[in-house]
Amino acid sequence: MQPITRAEVRSLEEYELARADFREHVRGVKALRRIEVGDAISLTFENRDTALFQIQEMLRTERIFEAHRIQEEIDIYNELVPGSNELVATMFIELADMNELRRRLPELVNVEHAVWLDFGSYQIQGQGEEGRSTDEKTSAVHYLRFAVEPAAAAALRDPSQPARLRIDHPHYRCAVDLDRATRQALAADLATA
Repeated sequence: MQPITRAEVRSLEEYELARADFREHVRGVKALRRIEVGDAISLTFENRDTALFQIQEMLRTERIFEAHRIQEEIDIYNELVPGSNELVATMFIELADMNELRRRLPELVNVEHAVWLDFGSYQIQGQGEEGRSTDEKTSAVHYLRFAVEPAAAAALRDPSQPARLRIDHPHYRCAVDLDRATRQALAADLATA
């Protein structure tokens, strides 16, 4: 996918007028790309729409209108736009109870290195952003990149081949099959990269 450019980012006034429709659109985009894996972790696969939404919302929330600060936000969120033969996901450790979250984060150190996409016979390990885990605990949010070679993408598109997301960590083992709509959304993202 091509990175987001300044020309695509709406002014605060223009965005406010289009915000409700764009939010509804992105809600649908994310629904196809959000996968719950077990009781405490979910991943949302990002694309240009989700990244542009994050940019627009950050500009709106922070009331950013200076050209250099707008470009800074574009540069930050372009990291979520997948490159060629790549999928990018935001992984969330989601526990509503703060005591439970504090208890489990130390158990999940390096969970970002234990996430896999299995497309047919291809096993693709997610590459986590460095610095999100220490020896004592991990972050509740991680950013993962999955390098998907063309043959693996073909297996994702083939409904006769299995496709799943799995986490294989000593303290968190779970897998979920990808449904048809999610497979199609991810395959479309790979095709436009």
